[in-house]
Amino acid sequence: MANLVRREVVESARTVVVKVGTNVLTRPDETLDLARIASLADQIHRIRQTGRQVVLVSSGAVGAGLSILGLKKRPDDLAHLQAAAASGQAHLIHLYNEAFQRFGTHAAQILVTANDFKNRSRYLNVRNTINTLFEYDVVPIINENDTVSINEIKFGDNDRLAAMVTNLLHDPLLVILSIVDGLYDRDPSDPHAQHIPLVESWDDELMGMASDRQSTRGTGGMKSKLDAVRTATAVGECVIIADGTDPQVLDRIIDGEEVGTLFLAKGTSIPAWKRWIGFTVPPRGRVTIDTGAVRAIEEQGRSLLAIGIAGVDGEFDRGSVVALVDPAGQELARGLTNYDAQTVRRIAGKRSTEISELLGGGVPYAEVIHRDNLVLTR
Repeated sequence: MANLVRREVVESARTVVVKVGTNVLTRPDETLDLARIASLADQIHRIRQTGRQVVLVSSGAVGAGLSILGLKKRPDDLAHLQAAAASGQAHLIHLYNEAFQRFGTHAAQILVTANDFKNRSRYLNVRNTINTLFEYDVVPIINENDTVSINEIKFGDNDRLAAMVTNLLHDPLLVILSIVDGLYDRDPSDPHAQHIPLVESWDDELMGMASDRQSTRGTGGMKSKLDAVRTATAVGECVIIADGTDPQVLDRIIDGEEVGTLFLAKGTSIPAWKRWIGFTVPPRGRVTIDTGAVRAIEEQGRSLLAIGIAGVDGEFDRGSVVALVDPAGQELARGLTNYDAQTVRRIAGKRSTEISELLGGGVPYAEVIHRDNLVLTR
């Protein structure tokens, strides 16, 4: 039964997003593992021969830069990290390009920051670039632009970036390659740890199974991978976390073998516009709604009206993405607001007739957030 599910997931995928972390790409001395890069290119070539497209989200630029700059360890300060990334990125993409040229194709580099996903037009430009590269039979290789990223515009790690890239594409499967063979019920170093091959539906308790340890040479760990899983499965995509040190891991996944952990999608895929609203753009503020509004939105698919609003946190403009939270403070949805924060505070809890008097000249919008611009997140 499990293998049947795996085969169905793989068969339905037209695009495979492969995320490979620093620990998979580097040796213990933090230099790049050239054999691993060649092996990944071989396997990606075989996936593309099945008629699928592949996008590679690759870490490793900083690791590649260490040897070029003669550094003995990963720098602690931002300036030296960015210098290592700048020199290493060119070397990394050169190695990938050489590996793919053996099969008559090329690698293309796409460097992004989180701001490229927050801005709707830039978000669409990233998607258009990827799709155009597919037309030319080129393998897009995406990484965060570490040379300019600072804390305010960073993704945090490439696991999150990979999930956001997956949201851009049609019929994707996200494969996150780590140095651990998927999810375990406790720290994998525990001799009693049990491997979990299949997660049928997301449960917040899964986070409790993830080790707190960060990966040794990268920026993420299992918790960041599970955050990426939650983002991707929430919009209707499946995810596999598997051991990238296995030289045939991608071949085995495409063959439907039970490797790693498969996380099944939650429900059906949602439109790209709502993916951007609900799972790409960080909310600018929070709107607390009463229990009646919670039921109307979650159970009846209604819009958010002013009368259901109990409180507003933060400052935001008209057209911003805001989070909707229930009386207990738990987020249930996100949406594009028709009013700025100051106006929402004035009309909160009011009926349409009262809003007309408060604002003067009628009611510009009957809804604070229309249901077409509203996405459930839990």
